[in-house]
Amino acid sequence: MMVRVLIPSGALGLGYDRAALARGIAAGPDIIAIDGGSTDSGPHYLGTGTSKYSRSSTKAEWAELMAAQAQAGVPLVIGTAGTCGTDAAVDWLLEITAEIAAETGARPKVAVLKSGQAPADMAQAWQEGRIAPLPAAPDVTAETIGACTNIVALAGAEQIQAALATGADIVIAGRTTDTAIIAALPLSRGCNAGAAWHGAKIGECGALATTNPNSGAIIIDFDQNGFTMTPMGDTARATPHTVSAHMLYENSDPYILYEPGGYLDVSNAQYVALDNHRVRVEGSNWVPSGAYTVKLEGARRIGFQTVTLALVRDPRYVAHIKQWCDDIIAKCTAKARGRVGEGFTISLRVLGANGTLGALEPATATGVEVAVLGIVTAETEAMSREVAKKLNPYLLHHPLSEQEEMPTFAFPFSPPELPRGEVYEFCLHHVLTLDDPMAAFRLSVQEVGA
Repeated sequence: MMVRVLIPSGALGLGYDRAALARGIAAGPDIIAIDGGSTDSGPHYLGTGTSKYSRSSTKAEWAELMAAQAQAGVPLVIGTAGTCGTDAAVDWLLEITAEIAAETGARPKVAVLKSGQAPADMAQAWQEGRIAPLPAAPDVTAETIGACTNIVALAGAEQIQAALATGADIVIAGRTTDTAIIAALPLSRGCNAGAAWHGAKIGECGALATTNPNSGAIIIDFDQNGFTMTPMGDTARATPHTVSAHMLYENSDPYILYEPGGYLDVSNAQYVALDNHRVRVEGSNWVPSGAYTVKLEGARRIGFQTVTLALVRDPRYVAHIKQWCDDIIAKCTAKARGRVGEGFTISLRVLGANGTLGALEPATATGVEVAVLGIVTAETEAMSREVAKKLNPYLLHHPLSEQEEMPTFAFPFSPPELPRGEVYEFCLHHVLTLDDPMAAFRLSVQEVGA
């Protein structure tokens, strides 16, 4: 038994090589699988249930994939629809699908798999001991969980298999593991389980595991002994190095990958170049676990935010930028607390020195100019704007010492305060134990289009 999976690109909305996709369709895949998103872009999308990618780009690319599905006559599956995989994001992509079908005269059968969890139900599950923290998970309470605006469970292969079993032309899934949409069909058709999960991990980001990460589609062939990875891009090659290295992508252990129902162990995997284009992998092992768990992701509002930006060029201030920022934070915070209360924080990030890692930065760069990004987070939007305005004169004129002339720095725009609205944080990095893999998910089927 051999199962051929075509992965058009790393995610819907990123774009893909149409020639590579056409070669993939001509190769006769058994399924087309593409990811719809992840948590990479931060908590806003999960918190609001919205997509990172533009609707027009998503619709254009999805229309082409729907046409490819119709041409190939095989299922088209997307996981983590709408970047975050919430129920609202699934409905958003379903609406786009219906629009495309109506415009083209198609009538595809669509299976919809939803992953959203009611915060109140998850708070109850926490109290009942059915939710456990993963390593480095934040401390939570039932109240923390109940305050989430959105919680999703990450579906595994079993839930995707249930959707495929409906005979749907298209499967639109909420939050899934990146690998589930690729591993599901090979597993259901009896391919080697270790190979199914390992190949799915290698293929999750399309051509990222090749010598040309932007080259578009790849094909992975699964069988009873292993898998073979073949890039479809003209200039892309798979090598033992590019394939094996992908186990470290978004994964702290290069040998172990946890999934619902068990874990993948690639300690004994062998990577062999079949030619200068393809790689064969065998020896991967799937280890079932005693309990079936799914990961939970949740986000909650933490307040409102206003940001501002100042440019500092004076060499003395650039050289002592941390001292300057620390003094501004202390003085502005004290003044603002005396006038608006306690419900806010002020942060200054120095862009061009250590703006990304902050105190974790092993070496601070020194340049001609740095930008100081002011971030005010507060309980209300009005308070965040008020405190940001109090920060304004400090960023413009604050001296390093009382005995020197008042400096003047630059704002790149006017007014310098930019309200960001509500902001969110991730607050769940936990697993939920299920007696039935489908217990946390909802599956429906409908026909859309003309």
